[in-house]
Amino acid sequence: MSDTYVLVHGAWHTGAEIEAVADGVRAAGHTVYCPTLAGNNPGDDRSSTGLEDAIASAVRYIEEKDLTQVRLVGHSYGGMVISGVADRIAHRLKRLVYINAFVPLDGESLNDMVPPHYVNVRCRRRGQRQRGDAALRDLARGLHQRRRPRDRAGAYEKLNPHPYRTFTDKIRLSQPLAALALGKSYLNCQQDTAMPHGLPWHPRLSERLGLFRLVECPGSHEMFFSNPKRLAQAIIEAGRD
Repeated sequence: MSDTYVLVHGAWHTGAEIEAVADGVRAAGHTVYCPTLAGNNPGDDRSSTGLEDAIASAVRYIEEKDLTQVRLVGHSYGGMVISGVADRIAHRLKRLVYINAFVPLDGESLNDMVPPHYVNVRCRRRGQRQRGDAALRDLARGLHQRRRPRDRAGAYEKLNPHPYRTFTDKIRLSQPLAALALGKSYLNCQQDTAMPHGLPWHPRLSERLGLFRLVECPGSHEMFFSNPKRLAQAIIEAGRD
């Protein structure tokens, strides 16, 4: 049976970087879309784009394509976006899948869920009027921690500046995510060190989903680059009925 997946990228990414994983899901017979969120397209105004703009762009994408029964997948920052999408158009969705992703409460920002020193680094980088290379370098060091230097350099070249307001804007949810009448899954990549072990992705954030399916697989935060075939397999397992 063919299912419909929409894969939502994380910060500093576009839909193009997750196409390798999408191809793996398509090879299993499913339909997959990889939109690029507002704020991450070439020419987008990073200084004015906020979280609601990103959420609205994903909602618009699903509505314009008239997609239903969607298995909506979010990676990292993408968890903020799919949470907002689910709050607004739950009737078009079948299941939420979070891949080492943020699971917010109403009135919470992404920065509220990370260690203080992460926020301090982002604030300093925000103040630098440049292309965003310094922030990307910090990100690449942490997220590609298990890759060879040559592979890290290649991944770095694929990243792009990200709108800082999407980290500080507080999401508005009409009800807790646990109360949504949708299937929910959390996919935990076990060697992910993008968050410190004292503030883990799972179970600290995953338990906010209420009743959910846990899928775990070996890998780091950037399996979209490092092992797309294995991640595609895990997404299908997490997305099934």
